[in-house]
This record gives sequence, structure tokens and C-alpha cells, in this order.
Amino acid sequence: MTANPVCATPHTTLPEALQLMQERRIRRLPVVDKGKLVGIVTRGDLRGAQPSEATSLSIFEIHYLVGRITLDRLMTKDVLSVSPSATVGEAATIMLKNKIAGLPVVESDRVAGILTESDIFRMIVRMWEKE
Repeated sequence: MTANPVCATPHTTLPEALQLMQERRIRRLPVVDKGKLVGIVTRGDLRGAQPSEATSLSIFEIHYLVGRITLDRLMTKDVLSVSPSATVGEAATIMLKNKIAGLPVVESDRVAGILTESDIFRMIVRMWEKE
């Protein structure tokens, strides 16, 4: 689990979120409002919201319009999450059943961390290395 993950707000714009994800090399962003988890966006969600190359708009129009899209319009609002007391097995089961690659770890509506497939793989590799 990554404790205290990078988060965004519902008013974060699509370009700001993309830049943040690229700079931090992350694929998902919990969205918080006044500290409370209200949604999540993935790099795929943001890519899907970008304009097609087959548009008739000018590059200036595209940048203007894309710059106005905020995460509250793109985020998944019904976020699956786990509590800090959940086992890795419980979290992995939720991820597999729902075909998702990461889960916010939430305590009292606050994001305490994020657990990803990579975290689980790292744990398994460490266990194998100890054998």
C-alpha cells in the first residue's frame, strides 16, 4: 500500500490531472473534497475524455475546451475501497471481481492509502525471495 497517496479535487482540470499523473508516475487519482473521498479517476478515464484526432476543431479550440473539463465530470463516483484492516486477500478478491487495478484504503471517509496490483505483486515477489 502507498500511504498518503497523491489526490486531486473535483475541480482539478483534465490537463492538471494528466500532468500530475505523469509527473508522479501514477495511474489512478483518488478525488477528495474537504478531505473526503468522492471519486477516483484513472489514466484511462482521462485518455477517453480527450478529443479524437478526427475533430474539425482547431488546436486552440481543443485546448480551450479540454482545459475546462474537471474531474467531477469524469470521475467514478461509486468508489470501491477497503479499510485499513482488510486483508490483502480481501482486497485482491474485490479487485479481481470488479476488474480494477487499485483500491483506495479508506478510514472514516478519508483516504489513508491506495493498494494496487503492483503492491500485491511486490509482496509476492518478496515472499518468494525469502524462500
